Parts: sequence; structure tokens; C-alpha cells
Amino acid sequence: MNIDIGINAEKRVEIAQSLKHLLADSYTLYLQTHNFHWNVTGVHFRELHLMFEEQYNELATAVDEIAERIRSLGEVAPGSYKAFTRLSSIAEVEDIPGASEMVKILTLGHKQIVKTCRIALNLAQSAEDESSASLVSDRMREHEKTAWMLRSMLSD
Repeated sequence: MNIDIGINAEKRVEIAQSLKHLLADSYTLYLQTHNFHWNVTGVHFRELHLMFEEQYNELATAVDEIAERIRSLGEVAPGSYKAFTRLSSIAEVEDIPGASEMVKILTLGHKQIVKTCRIALNLAQSAEDESSASLVSDRMREHEKTAWMLRSMLSD
């Protein structure tokens, strides 16, 4: 089926590909955050447990919005661990680090997603794809804010 939404086909595919990377990064960070929520221990357990829950819930909503935008651009949204591993710039964490290290790892993940967003945002803006640009801009702002909050937990 021809998708005529005012963005040429080549640009639509480029934007969708960048959104696939954003989806993979977001899902990987979602999984890490959920894992850390389940496994955090220590004196800041309650605070971190609740913070991580807020963060993974926000990410769960985000991955759905990103995947739906990919579909609206006429591309298939990746949905397997194998695809996410191939597309993500965020490394999996296989062990269970201490609470402070969890915060550091999640901070790095949010910072990486901001970088991924910048690439997608530039592509969307150059194609005058306001819908994708708006979605990505909102995601970037959320990840910048979350990275700041996590960094603040590391300052004593």
C-alpha cells in the first residue's frame, strides 16, 4: 500500500530506522530499569525501588509510542530481543550491581538515549516530519530530566 503522508519514501525509511534504534535503546533501558527495581538493596532501597518503578512505567509507555510511530511511517517495528540487541547502543547488564552502580548505569543509559534522540530528531526535522520530531523531542526532554535526577542521587 502506498503511504502518502507528505514525506518521501526514502526519508520515511531513514526516520523509521532511527526510531528503531530509539525503540531498541528504550526497551533495553526499560528492561535494565525493571531488573534494578526488582533487585535493588541497601539503605536507599525504598527510594530507588519506587524511583525505578516510575521510570520503567514511563519507558513502557514510551516504547509503545515509538513503535506505533514506526508503524505509521509504514515500517515494521522490531519486537524481539535479538533485534533489540542488534539495534541498541546500550549494553546489557548481566550481573546485579550495587545500588550506586545501578544509578550510574541507568544515568549512562538515559544519556545514551538522548544522543540517539538527537540523531532521530535531526532526520525528522530535515524531512519536515513534525510528528516524529515532536515525539523524539518529548523523549529527549524526558531522558535529559531523568539523567539529571539520577545524577543528583550520586552527588553527596
